[in-house]
Amino acid sequence: MAEDGRRQRVRRITARAAAGVLAVTVVATAHATSSASESTDAGPIFEDGQAQVVPEFSDPDLWIREQLWVETESDSDGDGQLDRVHVDVTRPLQTDTEDLDVPVVYETSPYYAGTASVDSELTWFWDVQHEIGAEPPPRKAAPEIPHRPDRTSVSNSHVEEWVPRGFAVVHSDSPGTGLSQGCPTIGGVNESLAPKAVVDWLNGRAKGYTSVDGDEEIVADWTTGKVGMTGTSYNGTLPIAAAATGVEGLEAIVPVAAISEWYEYYRSNGAIRHPGGGISPEGTWRGEDADVLYDFINSGFPERRDYCNDTVRDAELMAGVDRTTGDYNEFWGERSYVSNAADITAATLFAHGFNDWNVMPEQATQLYKALRERGTPVQAYFHQGGHGGPPPHEMMNRWFTRYLWGHENGVENDPRVQIAHGSDRFDTTPYDDYPNPDSSPVTLNVQRGGETEGGLTSLALPDETSETLEDDWSHLAGELAQEDSSDHRLLYTTPELGEDLHLSGSPTLTVRVSSSAPAANLSAMLVRLPWTGSPLSTASVVTRGWADPQNHSSLTAGEELEPGTFYEVTFDLQATDKIVSEGQQLGLMIFSSDREYTLRPEPGTELTVDLAASSLELPVVGGPLAMPICEDEDTRDTVVINGVDSGVPNHTLAGVCTINDHILDGEEWRSHGQFVRHVAEVAEQLRDAGIIEPRERGALMRAAASSPSR
Repeated sequence: MAEDGRRQRVRRITARAAAGVLAVTVVATAHATSSASESTDAGPIFEDGQAQVVPEFSDPDLWIREQLWVETESDSDGDGQLDRVHVDVTRPLQTDTEDLDVPVVYETSPYYAGTASVDSELTWFWDVQHEIGAEPPPRKAAPEIPHRPDRTSVSNSHVEEWVPRGFAVVHSDSPGTGLSQGCPTIGGVNESLAPKAVVDWLNGRAKGYTSVDGDEEIVADWTTGKVGMTGTSYNGTLPIAAAATGVEGLEAIVPVAAISEWYEYYRSNGAIRHPGGGISPEGTWRGEDADVLYDFINSGFPERRDYCNDTVRDAELMAGVDRTTGDYNEFWGERSYVSNAADITAATLFAHGFNDWNVMPEQATQLYKALRERGTPVQAYFHQGGHGGPPPHEMMNRWFTRYLWGHENGVENDPRVQIAHGSDRFDTTPYDDYPNPDSSPVTLNVQRGGETEGGLTSLALPDETSETLEDDWSHLAGELAQEDSSDHRLLYTTPELGEDLHLSGSPTLTVRVSSSAPAANLSAMLVRLPWTGSPLSTASVVTRGWADPQNHSSLTAGEELEPGTFYEVTFDLQATDKIVSEGQQLGLMIFSSDREYTLRPEPGTELTVDLAASSLELPVVGGPLAMPICEDEDTRDTVVINGVDSGVPNHTLAGVCTINDHILDGEEWRSHGQFVRHVAEVAEQLRDAGIIEPRERGALMRAAASSPSR
């Protein structure tokens, strides 16, 4: 159906027979002169590629609401019976009276029936104040969640938005929560199979019952069987979990601030790390882990809780999370949806904030990349906010209209990525991909002075020296970044930027480091300076990352550090897409324990960083030539290399930087050949950017080759 901006009304008439379902679709273009008989048929209306509110579907008093229990494929609570999950349905009356079949918008959650109470001290979470690698102190018992057996529905989310537009809305309690049987498993297989069973029921492949333990069946004879799932945080993770089963009928998902790797929700490169966005004084969920989240959502049937506690929480989860080493293991591997990306066929629209320090940005970007590489329909909406934030309604509507109603609105030809760079998260800029296709890595070297403010530049070689910091978790990272001098961090900054700098992708940090202790945290933060806001503000944070140096060569098998021995640790910081403004400085801060996110060992461990073997690979839109980090303008008319005039015009590049600034002929190179190779690399960049001609590249190379050695 061609999209031409006109209103289109679709009437779906379904004749059901024992042998199957026969569907006939009648399409009419609604004009002002449409007859009364045409306008009385209730059906979806599409305008500008979006499902519109249909007056006949808009009266909530006429909606059909029902609850049921769908049988899953697992018996996670050990009662010898397949678990049933509690489901509610809200749909237009016409799905009964006019035999209208509609697609489904579906959300499932472990939170609908309530959660355990939490105080600001997080008293029943893990105590994080202990040595790295030590057995943590026992955790206090969590308060019981009152069971609510009188609930007659699951949730009312999404109904006002989608039912008037011709969709049914379905909800379900996740296993072991609310009125759903089973046990919570925090990313376990049963949490994938439960929403799969609901999609199967909507397609006639699974059984639904009118009660949790009865045998009266209920069928979904009012739906097309096309399902779209959405939700935020855990609710957004479960659509990914369902899609990773490859279930037929799940046509589209819109995961918002969702997890794609459970390991990376609670760990970073071997380091035990805690999610942000919490209610502790530091603004995090300090001491949370999979077993803590289990207690937070364990609202299911009281008679099965002891079994679930013993079998799942105290056995499976406690054996798997491994809060001693933080290593990646089979437990976390079973909770990886990225590894099952090949099974995901549902068209996926991601939504995520680049300041989400709860479910961190890499959770979206890594699965986006995996789906993109496999040819799965995928788009993404990113903003600069924190945890949550769904796509603009127009994006989500076009997505569901195309993939659930099958309306050819051309959404697959829309820009693949929309990014809001300012405070208005609906003011977006379209891009062809993420990271920005024009982004390429720029290596920034660090220079002495990190105790106060060392250098960070791509226009000089690193200093041949080492610098030392002392671990002390009592300092907030935002405090350390603002101090003029500190023993507890190393800070390296660029000069003030001569123009805006656009970063897009995941920075990679390499640190050659030694520790005075057998284990230590390693933390890093990329910041915009001067710092604005409180020490806990994220306004100045570009991105951050964490690692356990014990995992320098393996994520699955860390090794105790030999004090005084240097190890090369390379890890990605969190994915980002931000603009550092003209006049600001970009700063790299290296420190040890992060009060907000890591374990808190006894202060005093020293980390020594070898500057010559440490660097930051920064994803810059425009690449190395777009770095506006020159303080003074080189006013020479031509490119002069060690006194040899190449005759090539000395073009201005970014800010006041010129070609001469990128030819590092003032540095001490190990050999003349190494210097010539450096000039060749710069010349290639200039030629590829269209700044110089091939003949001018030759002139630069001749000048470099004939220049005197330093």
